[in-house]
Amino acid sequence: MLAILLAHALAALVAPAAVRAVGRNAFYPLALVPLVSLGWVIAGWNDVQQVSYAWAPTIELSLELRFDSLATVMSALVLGIGALVLAYCARYFDDDEPKLGSFAAWLVAFAGAMFGLVTSDNMLLLFVFWEITTVLSFLLVGHNSDSAAGRRSALQALLVTGAGGLAMLGGIVVLGQAYDSYLLSDLLARESPGGIAVQVGLVLVLIGALSKSAIVPLHFWLPGAMAAPTPVSAYLHAAAMVKAGVYLIARLAPAFADEPVWRPLILTLGLASMLLAGLRAMQVTDLKLVLAFGTVSQLGFLVIMVGLGTPDAALAGVGLLLAHALFKACLFLVVGIIDHGAGTRDLRELSGLGRRAPVLLGTAALAALSMAGIPPLWGFVAKESALAAEIAADPPLSSAGKWLLLAGVVLGSMLTVAYSARFVWGAFADKPGIRVPDWHAPGPAFIAAPALLALGSLGAGLAAPWVDGLLAPYAQTLPGELTGHLQLWHGLTWPLLLTVVIIAVGALFFFRRAWFGESTTLLGNADRGYDAALRAMDRASLRMTGSVQRGSLPLNQAIILGTLVILPATVLALGTRTGVELRLWDRPLQLVIGAIMIAMALSATVLRNRLASVLVVGLTGYGCGVIFALHGAPDLALTQFLVETLTLVAFVLVLRAFPAEIGPEQQAGFQIGRAAIAVAAGITVPVLAAFATAARSTEPIWERIPAAAYEFGGGKNAVNVLLVDIRAWDTLGEISVLLVAATGVASLVFRSRRFGLPPRAADAPNYSPGKVGWLPAGRLVDRRDRSMVLQITTRLVFPTMMVLSVYFFFSGHNAPGGGFAGGLIAGLALVLRYLAGGQYELGEALPVDAGHLLGAGLILAAGTATVPLLFGAPPLHSVILEATLPVLGHVKLVTSLFFDLGVYLIVLGLVLDVLRSLGARLDDELVQS
Repeated sequence: MLAILLAHALAALVAPAAVRAVGRNAFYPLALVPLVSLGWVIAGWNDVQQVSYAWAPTIELSLELRFDSLATVMSALVLGIGALVLAYCARYFDDDEPKLGSFAAWLVAFAGAMFGLVTSDNMLLLFVFWEITTVLSFLLVGHNSDSAAGRRSALQALLVTGAGGLAMLGGIVVLGQAYDSYLLSDLLARESPGGIAVQVGLVLVLIGALSKSAIVPLHFWLPGAMAAPTPVSAYLHAAAMVKAGVYLIARLAPAFADEPVWRPLILTLGLASMLLAGLRAMQVTDLKLVLAFGTVSQLGFLVIMVGLGTPDAALAGVGLLLAHALFKACLFLVVGIIDHGAGTRDLRELSGLGRRAPVLLGTAALAALSMAGIPPLWGFVAKESALAAEIAADPPLSSAGKWLLLAGVVLGSMLTVAYSARFVWGAFADKPGIRVPDWHAPGPAFIAAPALLALGSLGAGLAAPWVDGLLAPYAQTLPGELTGHLQLWHGLTWPLLLTVVIIAVGALFFFRRAWFGESTTLLGNADRGYDAALRAMDRASLRMTGSVQRGSLPLNQAIILGTLVILPATVLALGTRTGVELRLWDRPLQLVIGAIMIAMALSATVLRNRLASVLVVGLTGYGCGVIFALHGAPDLALTQFLVETLTLVAFVLVLRAFPAEIGPEQQAGFQIGRAAIAVAAGITVPVLAAFATAARSTEPIWERIPAAAYEFGGGKNAVNVLLVDIRAWDTLGEISVLLVAATGVASLVFRSRRFGLPPRAADAPNYSPGKVGWLPAGRLVDRRDRSMVLQITTRLVFPTMMVLSVYFFFSGHNAPGGGFAGGLIAGLALVLRYLAGGQYELGEALPVDAGHLLGAGLILAAGTATVPLLFGAPPLHSVILEATLPVLGHVKLVTSLFFDLGVYLIVLGLVLDVLRSLGARLDDELVQS
């Protein structure tokens, strides 16, 4: 299972390069990935297999995959139809299709994500795959980003299914806590603890499942998603993504079908979806929309059957699941061929295609017959089994509830027969008065995928007893006795009689299709309801933003600091408090440094010179570094000094664009309100820290960190090992935020081209080759701004700083330093080169694109996190390598060093970006102004 996931991930990575190399034909080798994976699924059909990789087991985070009967069926659909759709893409798209490589990557990745979803045993892992499919669906639906309809549909699908996913996450947490396990296998094996928590958690999970499967009232995103390319509709919206919600309901049904909220919610909404969407499918004129509303209707039917909670209904449900995937994917692919060949999907503009494309007509007819439930197609077998299961569903349903549900399903099935006939008639029939469109006949490779799916519907129907043996193991997991079977002939039974009635009335509906008109129904109004909801949220957000963010920096700070003071202070006052013991200082020098910091902070409030204000604020930071050093924290002190220095440089670079003094119109006198907020915030922070420290009732974790750092991280510097090993996930998140911040700042300054190599001396307009100076670009600085002392000092100090930077990087694991400190020192060395020689000197010092440094650092850090997974170890697992080498002697290498190298490169890239944007770019703008 893990190999299948990795194979799809690798295929997604190489897909863009493959498409660039061989064009659209690259889809054929990409299709081999799910096809070969399907071979593994078939070889292990219904074998229960489990894979477990511990990640953070104490908080229930582990890679738990389980392959059982239900996962087998879903995996076969996901991989088998995925392979056919990928092969279909090789003929559907042209070689000049924009972003075809990205599309191929997303589609292959989607197949892998769906396989991960249906095989996940850990519910948190399932949620991760669930949201991956949501994001990939957004990218695939919005493939044509130039289309406003495509962008709207993609965003709509993302918002609806994403919101449902967040609700599901809440439900997963509630259920996981109630059952004391996040494993689906545990939930299915244990007795329900009962209580309101289980009911709330179950409703939240069902909201996520129903939104994913486009069940009323969260259905409207699916018809809108028809703006996607046809292969996306055939795969995501017929065979894969929309089945995720059905799968989750089927997965949970054995344990939760008897819960009070289960059947009323699922059966009511499922039946409403089947009827309303079936009615709407009789009104729309776009062939893809006919299939889209038919999909919503069929999904309602599927949800009813897998949610009913009896073994017979479960067997019929997985039978319908297979039937729907075969016939609906086939019909979507047929629509793609029609759209390609005729240039339209409007059934009012199509005429005579049946005569001109008999093979395509036969393919569509087989699939439509299966959708309508006509023997001997598999759709008939599954639908007849479903009717039989509903007739026998007493219990768990009451007699009245059973017959009401059966009547609704029969009416919905009549509509299915009607819109199935309408689809075939609309696409292929001769229509008087309609011009026969130009037709480009599809080649054998183009029609092969839908033809195989149609033949699959026929073959499954003829081999129903054999298919029954493949699907029955899941149905046997539900409580009760499995009495039904999937077979073509059950004799003269009530389901057969109902089927005859369904076909007859459905045919009547088709011939009297004018009864249905083209008006919208309650179902169609949901899209307008979505728009109204978005407008209401926009208005609410504008009012909220307008009330708290009025463009006033003091007001914004007052709100933030006021919240910081009021909320924690209230909780502290009302809660239980422990006694606090304070030691004001360890040595008198700390008191002196504190007094200096207070004086500098007060000076910053009265100084009118901007540079002086920045300098005194910087002195408070340096004072904090001194206190760290006096308290025995050299790493913190070193980092504080370096960060403070770099911050001062950034301030100075920006202040060049401002007047030196704050003008009288900008000066503000003493304001008691601001002073009160400042004092309150200053008091609140240390008070909260003191009470939080005093509230500890067990041994502080810091007492164990030095020993753990050496034992598990292989380093004596606990601070560095903490950053790159013990809590490296936090560091990875922090450097990601750092990268985003750097990119955002530089993008705001540059406004156009974001990245690029810094200019070198040879690019300067006044460059004269042959002249020699202390610095390569030193002579390019205007004589009025040139400092020979600074240039000479820079020439002497720069190499020393770079050596010191490398030393701190390598020594950081056992002594003060590390990647962050080393990167800061290297960055300050670049600052020195820039101050001495200008922007061209920066290009001579480091002729590298800042974006490349940032990207390489993040890739290196993330790669260090993921590589251990390939060897069966948790992510970010460090390995200690020791060897005795000639000359060098005994060498000890900890693999977390590579993570630290990523940190080093990101910090260096950040500094280079700041110097290019706030330095060189601002230089150019100041000169122009």
